[in-house]
Amino acid sequence: MYETIKTELNDGVLILTLNRPDKMNAYTVKMNSELLHAYQEADQNDDVRVIIVTGNGRAFCAGMDLSEGGATFASEESPEEYRDLGGQVSIQVYDMKKPIIAAINGAAVGIGLTMTLPMDIRILQQDAKIGFVFGRRGIGPEAASGWFLPRIVGIGKALEWTLTGRYIPAEEAIASGLVQYASQNPLEKALEIAKEIVVNTAATSNGFTRQLLWRMLGTDHPHVSHLVESKFLHWAGSHQDASEGIQSFIEKRPASFPLKTSDLPDFF
Repeated sequence: MYETIKTELNDGVLILTLNRPDKMNAYTVKMNSELLHAYQEADQNDDVRVIIVTGNGRAFCAGMDLSEGGATFASEESPEEYRDLGGQVSIQVYDMKKPIIAAINGAAVGIGLTMTLPMDIRILQQDAKIGFVFGRRGIGPEAASGWFLPRIVGIGKALEWTLTGRYIPAEEAIASGLVQYASQNPLEKALEIAKEIVVNTAATSNGFTRQLLWRMLGTDHPHVSHLVESKFLHWAGSHQDASEGIQSFIEKRPASFPLKTSDLPDFF
């Protein structure tokens, strides 16, 4: 179905693999359109509870495919019409209800790293080269990273990394909050976390929670969060997931949540 990515769904976990291993999974227009399609399909599929994004081969994504040389970022569109590729995907990921884990199995630079910022959990191969190298290529941050990166690591660290374009050691990436884990097997760790989500949580709870936490980053008063949390709790209190979650706790048994992500109203 796809040429630059591949997907595999098992037990509620969709593994989405960037699949240009001979090119270190370098990003292309085709990959961008296929990622948009795959994300849209996954968000509408109730069988998908968690998405893991990883790379085939020794790299996660070595940035934009530069095979066109200096013309790589040239466009015939007007400034008003032009939209960067990575930003299209980042906005799609931001709008999704499904938890998304990045299993960064190797080099991730430029778009290879910024594409992971709207994801929820990032797991890094211990010795992988990662960096925001835009200044070293004469371009600038993209994929809406001007919004995501300072919110994840703070403005000082975001500026240092983007202004120098240097590679970021795993220990520094963890200390700053850019990634949550460094692992010799990022996919294995991602599957462990994904299973924890699938087995123990309600799809409706996670669909709401993911949107809540991201969207509240842009508000200026906690009352906004209070109002939307109240709406969800009012809805949840009269639906089956909440009653099942509480009853399973009382009965000391695993919960079996009946509702699907598609049952969740739009609270935003």
